[in-house]
Amino acid sequence: MQAQQQVRGTDAPLPYRAWWGLAGCAALFALVLVAGPYSDGVNIGPDRGDFWYYWQRADATVWSRLSAWVPYVIHTLSIWYLIAQAKHVRPRYIFGLHWFNVWALGINAGFILLHIAQTKLFYDGLAQDVHEATSMMSVVLMLWLILLMENRRRGLFFGRGVNFLNSAGDAVRRYHGYYFSWAIIYVFWYHPIELTSGHLAGFAYMFLLLLQGSLFFTRFHVNRWWTMALEALFVVHAALVAYYIMQKGQNGPWSMFLFGGVAIFLITQLHGLGLSTKAKWAVAAPLLAIMAVFYSIFPDTLVGLTRVPMIQYGGVLIMFIIVWALQRFAHLLVRQPPDAGAAGEALR
Repeated sequence: MQAQQQVRGTDAPLPYRAWWGLAGCAALFALVLVAGPYSDGVNIGPDRGDFWYYWQRADATVWSRLSAWVPYVIHTLSIWYLIAQAKHVRPRYIFGLHWFNVWALGINAGFILLHIAQTKLFYDGLAQDVHEATSMMSVVLMLWLILLMENRRRGLFFGRGVNFLNSAGDAVRRYHGYYFSWAIIYVFWYHPIELTSGHLAGFAYMFLLLLQGSLFFTRFHVNRWWTMALEALFVVHAALVAYYIMQKGQNGPWSMFLFGGVAIFLITQLHGLGLSTKAKWAVAAPLLAIMAVFYSIFPDTLVGLTRVPMIQYGGVLIMFIIVWALQRFAHLLVRQPPDAGAAGEALR
């Protein structure tokens, strides 16, 4: 009976004692606001156009670079160590915190505080040395891997799974913590903290992802409503950045990101919540109505609606091929030739 309750717990809303994590994220975000401004007096170079990250020093030094790279490496290795220790212990999922969760929460909170101070003192990030595409693609790959990993549970198309993806998805589920934690920490240290709308939305979202990454092997980590909300927030963040930062207005890419993300939600994510058919239609109908009204007013943007789903589902196939190839390679490494035992006996 207890085991059954724990399984059902992944579908239930987060219990009241889980909200302390959100309160902690809110407190850290408030500190970000209070500690600003950050770039006053900083010599920022000219904007070089598309795929150029504007918020970086024009007079970076070795020390300003190291102020971002050293914490980034230590932050990543610390979380990887905790994940490895947790996998070694093989704990059960609980509505509480394991010792490694407490450490992970403390480490992530500590590095958030450090990044605030580091930005105030040095105003530098990994962006000084690596291309902006690496920051974007690290998160895009994570989204592809989530779709692949969740295929067995919620399916990929209207609740129906793609069976040949299951083996690769299971492998991603076992080891996703290492990549996901790296991707989030990499993006976190890529950007200096700023008070623009895009930066603030991004850091608020990253705080939630760092919280999620700290709760591995707990029931909070696998709560379907919570994980779906995190996926949906990425869509909102991408649309806001496209609207405010790219400054393209109504005919710009924000509608592509927003409604393309809504399409992914309706096709895939909605079917992982355990809702009845009537409940799904109750959620889908108003969203479809909003999309219909928007595209009737701006029909020239309709072509963008299919781009995000095509990229996402195409990315799932790419991830499957890569993971499948890695699985085959690993299999070849550990497989012994059939006559290996006989050869060993002969040598004796």
